[in-house]
Amino acid sequence: MFSSPASAYRRPQQFAAAYRQVGAETGVVGATPHKLVAMLFEGYMDALAQARGALRAGQVEKKGRAIMRAVRIVEEGLRGCLDMQGGGALAQDLNDLYGYLSLRLTRANLHNDEAGLEECRRLMLPLQEAWMSIGGQIETPAHS
Repeated sequence: MFSSPASAYRRPQQFAAAYRQVGAETGVVGATPHKLVAMLFEGYMDALAQARGALRAGQVEKKGRAIMRAVRIVEEGLRGCLDMQGGGALAQDLNDLYGYLSLRLTRANLHNDEAGLEECRRLMLPLQEAWMSIGGQIETPAHS
């Protein structure tokens, strides 16, 4: 009926490459594919928190950098690693959500829209929580 969440994504090497591209500095070597995606979720949430703080402080440049980091995590990390051929409906649904998040984040940046940042956080939170809850069920070494 449903494919496993892990099957919506491609090879572990792509996780590592995608995460390095969005600015990760530690934890990638030897991490499982599951851990790499968890790190992307964490980086996304961190970027949103930084953007919100910068927005409230009137730090426009810092806000823009944080939002663009969140967009890059979504596009290059999460969306970029989806297996659209083998991931079935789950991969398509995630692709659609990630596309919406990128658009919404860009609009929030342009309009200094804190509610938009919060919407993007709320939309991603259930995915992050679900991903963390399945961790022990799918753990495999990233280099196998």
